[in-house]
Amino acid sequence: MKFITLLSIFALTASLRAETTITMTGLHNCCGSCAKGITKAGTSVGEGVTLDVPEKSGTITITSKKKGDAMKAAEAIIAAGYFGKVEGAEFASKPATAAAKPEAKMTKATVSGVHLCCKKCEVAAADAVKTVAGITKSDIVAKATSFTVEGEFTKSELTAALNAAGFAGDIK
Repeated sequence: MKFITLLSIFALTASLRAETTITMTGLHNCCGSCAKGITKAGTSVGEGVTLDVPEKSGTITITSKKKGDAMKAAEAIIAAGYFGKVEGAEFASKPATAAAKPEAKMTKATVSGVHLCCKKCEVAAADAVKTVAGITKSDIVAKATSFTVEGEFTKSELTAALNAAGFAGDIK
């Protein structure tokens, strides 16, 4: 009986020490500044979070000692203007659900928070915006904190295009 109790305690202790690892794929990460931005955002959630951020790779790995910190790191990376599909553990991305009613078209929007550290980021974001049917104009420039788009489009179309290119932002 003592052996079973000790074995149970050992198993419980081992599970408490287990690290959580998640992967984000599809992130925009074109240069050293992007890699530094991703790392800074991901490690801002606290001690015990480590990131493997290969420069010019759209895939990163987040490891944390505390279970919830890995997802907090992923959320911080998205809040910093990067976007990627989250995979691993119970954090797997859930499929989007269909909207209850048709979304209203916009004629102008301001997009803020997208990571635009360099010309490569600018071009990638501009190329993403160009894929949205109905957008006729944008003023995306490197190092800007926001940009505007004009035409006739929906917020979800613009969000999807930016996300597909590895970017996240706030659209108003």
